[in-house]
Amino acid sequence: MREMSSRTRELLFLIPAALVGLLGAASVASARTDELQAGPVAIAGIVAALFVVMHIALRMRCPQADPYTLPLVGMLAAIGLVTLYRINPDLARDQVLWLGVGTLVFVALLVLLPDHGMLEQYRYLIGLAAVGLLLVTMIFGTEIYGARLWITLPGGQTVQPGELVKVLLVIFLAGYMHDKRELLAIPTNTIRGIPVPPLAVLAPMLLLVGAALGLVVVLNDFGTALLFFGVFLAMLFVATGRAPYAVVGFAMFVVGSLAVWAATPRIQDRVDTWLHPFDDPQGRGYQLVQSLYALADGGVLGPGWGGGFLVTENGQTIVPVLETDFIFTAVGAELGLVGALAVLAVFVLLIARGFTIAAQAQNGFSKLLAVGLTATLGLQALLIIGGVVRLVPLTGVTLPFMSYGGSSVITNFGVIALLLIISHRSRRPYRPRVSRGGQAWRSSVPVDSGGRDDDAEVIA
Repeated sequence: MREMSSRTRELLFLIPAALVGLLGAASVASARTDELQAGPVAIAGIVAALFVVMHIALRMRCPQADPYTLPLVGMLAAIGLVTLYRINPDLARDQVLWLGVGTLVFVALLVLLPDHGMLEQYRYLIGLAAVGLLLVTMIFGTEIYGARLWITLPGGQTVQPGELVKVLLVIFLAGYMHDKRELLAIPTNTIRGIPVPPLAVLAPMLLLVGAALGLVVVLNDFGTALLFFGVFLAMLFVATGRAPYAVVGFAMFVVGSLAVWAATPRIQDRVDTWLHPFDDPQGRGYQLVQSLYALADGGVLGPGWGGGFLVTENGQTIVPVLETDFIFTAVGAELGLVGALAVLAVFVLLIARGFTIAAQAQNGFSKLLAVGLTATLGLQALLIIGGVVRLVPLTGVTLPFMSYGGSSVITNFGVIALLLIISHRSRRPYRPRVSRGGQAWRSSVPVDSGGRDDDAEVIA
């Protein structure tokens, strides 16, 4: 029996995601009017068509790419879209537009970036571009909810450059750590008996990362700063395999966090709200308290989409910014603990696929890039879900593929495109080479590796 191809398997796994979107949209519309409504099914159908377009692009450009990543993204996007339609149909329609733009970015990367390895050559320019975007945001940004994260474009539309910055920093770190991997993994200097790399090796990386972190702090976006630092530590550990680096980095994080907490009243208020939300349930603790009540109201199975109490009669959500920071609350309130755990399971599977792609990568840059991109998605999901359920203080980052917002959706689809490009180039079949004696043999170098064999590199 002929084995099913990766792309055919992907197409089959996209069907459950499409069904969730179609049935969920119909369920919400029917709950609104107490009768069967098929109108919003058209919105879900458009999104299903967009994922079919991405599938076709993968079939044409990256046929060997991982077959499970795109269906997992489709499931998250479907759940997020139905939840947004439940909150406000206008938000869902806008989100479809952003999903369309995300699809264009996804396809464009597959077509225009056949070899992701070329990004390594421009690592310094990419790193400087990341810092430049943050500087532009600091100068021209618009302050919303106490943080200067958005730039207002002509026409009133806002964009969040920080979403792109996190990807640019990952590319820079992957390129730099791959280039200096021996010096990072086998340090020649010691400080009080602790081995450390030469300062000349650390300086460019620490300078750019430190500048990005400093600018993010100035912009009052400590959630993104935490995300940047977490991704940096994850990539440093993978590049070197040295646990002391991670321990020292975590210690620096703790000390830095305490310093920021002591010096920033806004962070003090946020931590106090996290620790004691019920001390002021109608004031600064209102958002978190309402979220906890909504999750509790969902119970184990939940009332189903459209059955929970999320929106008042005048159209106001019971939890402020429910469509962005607290969309996980909306899922738990309507689908219960089972639905919330299902969303968590999809995220876990998506992160597992990302790390699988990293493990299968054929060279150090690809491994580090895949690890960094996956860690970005994983840490972002962990931070926002942890804040919603009061595991960690609220950070204000968005839930990938589910929260409302164009910058996040577009950037994350670019992240998935990069991961699938890496996966395709790692899984491509080997080509036979002919020795001087005329005998054919199989090369250990993939077709697309440019003649380089980096398998011998030490990447933990």
